[in-house]
Order: sequence, then structure tokens, then C-alpha cells
Amino acid sequence: MKRLLFLICCVAALPVLGQQVNAPFPQGHSHNDYLQPAPFALAYHEQFGSIEADVFLINDTLFVAHDKTQINRARTFDKLYLQPILETAAKNEGRVYRDKTLQLLVDLKTQGDPALLALSKLLAPYEAVFGKKGSVKVVVSGNVPAPETFDRYPSFIFFDGRPGVKYTPEQLNRIGLISQNFGSLSKWNGKGIPVEEDRIKLIAAVKEAHDQQKPFRFWASPDNINAWKQLVNLGADYINTDKVAALGAFLNGRAKAEFRAQSFHEVYKPTYLNSDSKGTVKNIILLIGDGMGLAQIHAGITGNAGKLNLTQFLNIGFSKTASSDNYITDSAAGATAFATGKKTRNRAIGVDSNLVPAKSIIKDFQAAGKKVALISSGDITDATPASFYAHRPERSMQDSIAKDYLSNWVDIAIGGGMEHFELTGVSKQLAVKGVNVSEKWGDLSSLKTPFLLLDPHNAKSIQNGRGSFLSDSFKKTIQEFKTHKPGFFMMAEGAQIDYGGHANIVSYTVLEMLDFDKLVGEALRFADSNGQTLVIVTADHETGGLTLLDGNLKTGYVDGHFSTDDHTGVMVPVFAYGPHSLDFRGVYENTEIYNKIRALISRFNNSITTPLH
Repeated sequence: MKRLLFLICCVAALPVLGQQVNAPFPQGHSHNDYLQPAPFALAYHEQFGSIEADVFLINDTLFVAHDKTQINRARTFDKLYLQPILETAAKNEGRVYRDKTLQLLVDLKTQGDPALLALSKLLAPYEAVFGKKGSVKVVVSGNVPAPETFDRYPSFIFFDGRPGVKYTPEQLNRIGLISQNFGSLSKWNGKGIPVEEDRIKLIAAVKEAHDQQKPFRFWASPDNINAWKQLVNLGADYINTDKVAALGAFLNGRAKAEFRAQSFHEVYKPTYLNSDSKGTVKNIILLIGDGMGLAQIHAGITGNAGKLNLTQFLNIGFSKTASSDNYITDSAAGATAFATGKKTRNRAIGVDSNLVPAKSIIKDFQAAGKKVALISSGDITDATPASFYAHRPERSMQDSIAKDYLSNWVDIAIGGGMEHFELTGVSKQLAVKGVNVSEKWGDLSSLKTPFLLLDPHNAKSIQNGRGSFLSDSFKKTIQEFKTHKPGFFMMAEGAQIDYGGHANIVSYTVLEMLDFDKLVGEALRFADSNGQTLVIVTADHETGGLTLLDGNLKTGYVDGHFSTDDHTGVMVPVFAYGPHSLDFRGVYENTEIYNKIRALISRFNNSITTPLH
């Protein structure tokens, strides 16, 4: 009984109610398609499953128009629809679409019987396209004849039905679609969601159609992206629109827009013993979620059933990310601000706005006797990690960036990009200096500090099998550094949250966000075990202009929409945990993260003598 109740609850929680009767639904319905700049062609290009044409019978010709005053001799049903459909089918082995049927909704604006007979006569010669085995289903709307007369018309003609009408089984066989005026059930304007009373009525209309194994469409429904999403949730099979290109992009992007969790990870519960203290900071862990904005974080929260390690932080600020030459930064300028305290130009690495090399904060850590580690789930020569050791005017100079590592190497570097070190001979020169160099991820456990581990595996996405690279790299670094009395600095980058944003793929973004959050949990756990470790989590910028259209905090479902495939200029959060985490509250320039960190080094290490800037 308990299992039965559990299954009932699970079914009730599904966002789409009612049985969808024909795959693939939902599909676009081009309302008044003849008003589009390219009738038929535009909707066909967007792979719409349904196209609507209003027709008037004048003498023996069917004209396409919204009302009689707009009739134009050149705009006949034959010219605007029949001939383009036949031409398309002729090029496509007799089918308009190879994998689905096109619904052609013909809205009769004049007396039904003469217009129906004219339509039937026009289509009859093309049974291969419009017949039972054809790829176009003709559904008549508008002046529809009485159901009891359906059998008077050719079998390839179907009719647009209505909820609440009791059709006989024979009549129902001739119903191709059931439609309803949205406004007759709800006054919802497309913002937010319909009120519950209306939602119940809307769902009931869809369910009635689905119970009869018929697809359903609302006409005169709100026509925006939020409304389309809500119509999908209501179970509508055809989404009515006048915005063909926009709806096409929305529907065709469904595979990239949605994430459905397969599992959830446990969140670490911090002790907060040192969270607000002004005590000694011996170790600093800087975690950078490349491209991670608030929407990415909330997508991660949703994808992990309402919780993240990031949500455990109490001390939170915001960083303004603009570069010296642009309102919207890139990773090079963003990371250079963290590494050097200097605003620089986009694409510049470890230099100021005049392209003069700027001292990296890792030099201060090393002068204080601390160990240093750089970790990235991308190439170690890419913008974010490179900004901590290289000085170049252009981030694409990855071979030259690898050469810079030779004179600025750190105790541990883990990521991808070995080809740049091998091509330039840097890997061999590092080995001469006593650095253990490996290009095999399997060597991680056996390598001893100092080491450089660069394997293409490390720069794979989670979807492509990277696995627990970030967490494993973190644990290995802690193992090597934890007994070093002066302490350490670690920068670990979740590089591919950014990649998911550039690709406009929600599942890519969320999976990378969740993997990065596991790293955050490891950092919090170590900070609590140590008592003198400050953990800082932030981003260099947001990528993709992600907005969340829908989600389910219980099931881990996320539906997102990107406004760009590039970075945006919004502020990004700064999370801090451990002693002096209070210092990171407020709103400030990204260079202040450098200044706050360096102030802590100066305060607790007398070996730092250079003045702060």
C-alpha cells in the first residue's frame, strides 16, 4: 500500500498532466500563417507541426486572407500552400517531413459546404500527400459542418473538434484535433502562472482531448516564452503563436534547455566555529567557478533538490567584473584582477592595462614560505590559471604562457594542456629542475611535490567522463600540503561551467555546477578540520545570460534559457568561510579580492615587506 501511495504521489508531481497522444509533442502551430513574411516556408523551416490558413471561397477559388477586404488575387490557397507543399514533398521522397506529419489547419471563413467541396476537389488529385498514408493531415476549422454530416466528405478531410461535445465513435474518427479558446477558460496574461482555479479548468480541457486520444490546442493564448512553457506544462500538444521564429527557437532548443537530475549529492554541514573570527589565516583556498552567476548557482540548487554546499555560507559579497577596456570582462582580465590586483584589458594575462607585467600574488605566498597549487578542469595554460603565473598580452599565446611557467612554477599544477609544455620543451626543463612531470591522470596518487600533472582527461566535461577530478585533485593537494607549517594557497577552477554557458546547454552547465559544488564541500570540510583556513568562492564573470524558466526542487528538474553565447556584465557573488570571512562582505571591484587576500598575508607574515597598493 505504501508503495502504491508513493507511485501515485510521483505521478501527481509530474509537470505535464494528461497523456500526449502523438510524439513528438509539443509542436508549434503557426496561427494565421499567411500573415508571416514567408507563408509556409518560415514555419516549415522551424519544423512546426501545424500551419493555419484562413480561406474564403470566391466563385470557385479559395483565397487566403484574414477578412474579405484583404483578399488579393495573387494570394490563393493553391499558390501559398498547396504548391509549396507539393514541391517540398517532391524533393523529400513524397513527404513534407521525414519523421512526422504536418497538420494543415484550414479555417473556413465562408459557408462551410461549398468551401469544403472546393477544398476537397483541389486536394483530391494528391492522395499520396494528403491521403491516409500521406504526410499532411488536413483539418478543417471555422465553419465546420455538423458532426452528423462528417461522413459526406472525403476521408482525408478531418475536423477541428471542441471540448464538451459528445461525438459518436464514428464522428470522433473524423476529429483530427480538439481546440479551445484560451480566454473562455482563463484571463491569464502570460505572466507568472495561471491561478489554480483556471489551471484546473485548462488541464481538464486538455485531459478530455487526451482521454479521446486527440491532440489539443488552445487558440488566442498568451504568446511569449513564459506562456509557451506554461502551455507545455499544461499538456497542450500544439503551441499557438504568431511569433514563429521565436517559438521555433524555443521548441527546437528543448533538448539543450532542460536538465533532469539522476542523483543528488549530500551537502556538508559546516560548524561555523571560525566563520566570523579575526583569527590567524594560515591557508587560503580560492575556488573560481568560471562563468558562474546567480542563475547558474540556483540551477545547481534546483538540480540538487534544493541545496548546495554554496548555500551553507553565511558571509557573502558581490564582485563587479568589468575589465579596464570593456563593460563585460573575459576570463583573462577577470582572473588577472584576482591574481595581481590590476584591472587589465580583455584577453590580457597577468599584465596591467598598459600590458606591463604585474606581480602575481603567488609570489607573495611563496615569499611567506607557503606552498602553492593551481588546479583547473581546463588547460592549465588557459586564461584563469595562467593569470597566476604568466604575463602575456594575449591569452591565445598558450605556448608562450607555458614558457612563463618555467620561471614561475608552483608546487602543484593539475589540469590539461600538456601539449604546450611538450612542444616548447618546458616539460623537460621542469624535470631537470626537479619537478615531477606526468601526463597520466592515473599517476595522481603516486606523485610527490613538486609536480605537474596535465592529462587531456582532466579537461573533459562531466558529461564526457571527467569524473571526480576536482575533488580528487583537491584531496591530493591537501595530502601533500597539510603538514607544511607555513601553510598554503590553492586556486582551483571549475572551468567548464563557462563552457556550458558558451554552448547554451543547460545540462552541461548544471552538471559542471554540481561538480564544482562537491569541491566546495571538500574545502569547507577541510576548513573545519583545520581552523586556520579561509575558503573564498567566486566567479570571474557570468556566461550565457542564463535565466530559469521553470524547475522542480523535489525532482531536480531545471528549464533554462540563455540570452547570449558570451559573457555578461552582471555582478557575481563572493562566498567566504573561515577566519576573516567577514572581510568579504559588501559590493566591490574584483581587484578587491586580491587586496583583501594580500592584506591577510601581510598581517600574518612578517616576510611580506612590499607596500599594499
